[in-house]
Amino acid sequence: MTTSAPADRPDMRLFWACFVALVATSFVFGVRANAIGDLQASFNLSEQQKGAINGAGMWPFALSIIFFSLIIDRIGYKSVAIFAIACHAVALVMTWNATGYESFYWSTLLVAVGNGTVEAFVNPVVATLFPRQKAKWLNILHAGWPAGLALGALSTLILSEMGKGWQWKFGMCVVPVVVYAALILPRRFPPNERVAAGISYRDMLREVGAIGFFIITALTVPAVSQMMGQPASLPVVLTIAAAVAVAMGIYTRSLGNWLFIFVLITIGPLATTELGTDGWMPDLLKLSGPAVPHFETWIFIYTSVIMTVLRFYAGPLVHRFSPVGLLVISAAIAVVGLLALSQSAGWVILGAATVYALGKTFLWSTTLGLVSEQFPKGGALTLNGVSAVGVLFLGVLGSPAIGFKQDVDMHQRLSAPEHVALYEKVRGEDKPAIFGTAPSLDQEKIKTLSPAEASQLSAAQGTVKRSVFTTIAILPAFMLLCYCIMWLYFRSIGGYKPKEISSH
Repeated sequence: MTTSAPADRPDMRLFWACFVALVATSFVFGVRANAIGDLQASFNLSEQQKGAINGAGMWPFALSIIFFSLIIDRIGYKSVAIFAIACHAVALVMTWNATGYESFYWSTLLVAVGNGTVEAFVNPVVATLFPRQKAKWLNILHAGWPAGLALGALSTLILSEMGKGWQWKFGMCVVPVVVYAALILPRRFPPNERVAAGISYRDMLREVGAIGFFIITALTVPAVSQMMGQPASLPVVLTIAAAVAVAMGIYTRSLGNWLFIFVLITIGPLATTELGTDGWMPDLLKLSGPAVPHFETWIFIYTSVIMTVLRFYAGPLVHRFSPVGLLVISAAIAVVGLLALSQSAGWVILGAATVYALGKTFLWSTTLGLVSEQFPKGGALTLNGVSAVGVLFLGVLGSPAIGFKQDVDMHQRLSAPEHVALYEKVRGEDKPAIFGTAPSLDQEKIKTLSPAEASQLSAAQGTVKRSVFTTIAILPAFMLLCYCIMWLYFRSIGGYKPKEISSH
């Protein structure tokens, strides 16, 4: 039987099993991001419905992270890993048999539950394996995310060249799932760092506190209500969130660690900057690139490869700049990259995408490193809670907002006098959205356009889609301000230093 390794000799086989599990989760994401156009044509989806599918691929991820973070210390990492494998297996069968928007939406939702379950165990496992180099090894672990994106996009590209449809593309997701299951099942997992140190469950909850639980609940309630098909009103959301916050405040006698709350405020914009843009990038660029087959997919693969390579070398950068300094630099570069993408066309997109990739590479993984080093008493809850809030924000608000903005901007652009005749030919029915009714284009009507009309529509769509990058750039600009405040705080107390958990 395999035994857990001593703290000073981490089980590298377990680390790489976690790495491959993360690759499997992002492989599905990469396939969906690059096959969403196939789904639109097959199921006649509006941009908002595409955004809802992308959202369903994210916010259930967060719900499973929250749930398992609260109980993972009691049921064990291995049980959670087995549940993740089961979710992926069932979801992929459902995906293969999807017949329309609704059935594909539910299969995407279950994939996201499996993805979140993977995230719930891999992060605390790696933080436990490397207690003195958390930021470095969490960055290396999360190199698995862009690696999976690149592999998923590449498999989609190859199958497209072979003339295969979306069923084959999503069917390829079985391969990484089988591989990570084979690697994970034989392993034995170590006890959580918090549990080993004797930190109580209540002390773990104190790090999140009343304010933290208010934020988590305020995003969880609309996510659950969307899943049930009955969107909750704002007063209902706030009432439930306030009730949970009061209860947790009384139980923990804490409003929450103020620095942790500050990180929670930045993680939603961060998730939309990275994951939201990744989910939309192939679709946003396909009308603006040079006349190269699948140019937008190659850009997606290119940026993912940059992220994979750089995250393996995060250690020296974290040492040189500290996690907070690296976040400041990354957010500034991300703003420049997104603004450049909004103004780029043709081969210039390559340079703009390079800048954007450099900016987003360390944001997510370094934030996890910072949380694991500054809030070790929070255990799996604080580490995974940050991921949960980011993904909830993205799924409930960020990704649907990107799609909604495109629908509204396209309506405004095509309503101009020079396009109004074309708009009458392709306008679809208005469709419900979280932000209000969204106009849409009928994909079946688009197929009947003449070459000249199709070219006119493509030009208008390209302009609208590029402009979305400008809107997204507001988010890393906000993050930059927050990171600068955080940097000034650490400077005022003598510099950034990881906190070591003390035994009770």
